[in-house]
Amino acid sequence: MRIFDPHIHMTSRTTDDYEAMHEAGVRAVVEPAFWLGQPRTSPASFTDYFDSLLGWEPFRAAQYGIAHHCAIALNPKEANDPQCTPVLDQLSRYLLKDRVVAVGEIGYDSMTPAEDHALEHQLQLAADHGLPALVHTPHRDKLSGLRRTLDAVRTSALPAERVLLDHLNETTVKEAKDSGAWLGFSVYPDTKMDEERMVAVIKAFGPEKVLVNSAADWGRSDPLKTRKVGDALLAAGFDEDDVDLVLWRNPVAFYGLSGRLALDVTATGATHEGNSILRGGE
Repeated sequence: MRIFDPHIHMTSRTTDDYEAMHEAGVRAVVEPAFWLGQPRTSPASFTDYFDSLLGWEPFRAAQYGIAHHCAIALNPKEANDPQCTPVLDQLSRYLLKDRVVAVGEIGYDSMTPAEDHALEHQLQLAADHGLPALVHTPHRDKLSGLRRTLDAVRTSALPAERVLLDHLNETTVKEAKDSGAWLGFSVYPDTKMDEERMVAVIKAFGPEKVLVNSAADWGRSDPLKTRKVGDALLAAGFDEDDVDLVLWRNPVAFYGLSGRLALDVTATGATHEGNSILRGGE
């Protein structure tokens, strides 16, 4: 089983996770920009973070045979913080980079006017740079959040066919599918979707344009949830082609819209800018 996790925050994971993911079949990931878990105090902390997504994290992933790409954005939660919003003016220089395959995560958290502005601005950046967009639908009041998101997409220069609507569930999947956008589902141990619910959704709506991710981060999450969904689909009677479509070909097709996806893992040296994942020796 080959797996492409289209939304995972490897910055918050260990090299043990990379090793286990490779053993489970993960060969590619996309890491969207997200918040740190505490307030940033300067836009400069974003630039250091973006640089790590373009340098250190691909280096770490390559040590375990995994191709790493990223999405760059001001995330919805921090779009409400005036200390963070100046980074909007710095995004363009990062959106030109080869390993950036989307603008994201963008979208809504609390559905504020500040989030409206950030979403509209970044949808335009995606259109200007020829990139697709990874859109975070809110965890609360999901259906109204999806509808507000779709309104923003419809009035933007970015076609819905270049948008991945993430964190969907049973209440939002039909309207998301009707929009023509790609459909993203996050599978978590306690919240969001689980394996059984994911199987039920794919039975009801089909595997076309469906992407399943772990969204694993620094909270209670599981970077092997993609594999567990694949196993659950097979146990439920889906064939290997269906599983390959959901776990590999769909994410390849979506992020391939960037024209930048490179799935061959390039061998790296022992260090990245003089730094290594090793400790206590060369």
